[in-house]
Amino acid sequence: MSDAVAGQEPDAATAQEPDAAAAQESLEGFLAGEITRMYDEVAERPEGEFHFFHGREAAELFEYDPGALDRAPDGSVASFAGVGNPHLRAGLQPGETVLDLGSGAGLDALIAAEKVGPEGRVIGVDLNPTMCRRAKANAAATGAAMECHEGRLEDVPLPDDSVDVILSNGVINLSFRKRRVMEEMFRVLRPGGRISITDIVSAKQLSQSIVNDPKMWAS
Repeated sequence: MSDAVAGQEPDAATAQEPDAAAAQESLEGFLAGEITRMYDEVAERPEGEFHFFHGREAAELFEYDPGALDRAPDGSVASFAGVGNPHLRAGLQPGETVLDLGSGAGLDALIAAEKVGPEGRVIGVDLNPTMCRRAKANAAATGAAMECHEGRLEDVPLPDDSVDVILSNGVINLSFRKRRVMEEMFRVLRPGGRISITDIVSAKQLSQSIVNDPKMWAS
């Protein structure tokens, strides 16, 4: 009796599943690399031309306090690439522990450090090591009590119930596993804690050509 008759031949759809998974993994790896490279350029050459708002122009557009921008290191302001202003609703209080997911060059974290004061703690997490180095340098320049840890949004390097407030600005949309990011946010958030995020949301299904374009992930 042949394998086909005996039912040993794999189903065509089943056989295609590993190929589809491998293709998706390859696409995600390519896009992640291109997105990281793009934000590397923002950190290293903030004066360059990009297809999204950045720097002080963007921060002022999103109603950041001009005084806070004046007090922040020029590098943190010039490299700003957020999509809104999470501080407008965060209500940060002295002594709180704040997590800035996707902290970039550190502008939001530095502003948070001012608000929580010396008794508080601000922790940045960013996948991009270039941005994390910039954030640490900017914090050192101001004496701000701000940390930056290289890590993934989907696997936040913090223990359970460890932060009072989570900030995030235009970063969750860059994750391929957004549900997992949300699970991690609620894992590290203390009972009664708060989340203040600004991000890009699409009201309709995106075309594959947009999904495959790294620039569209960082717009």
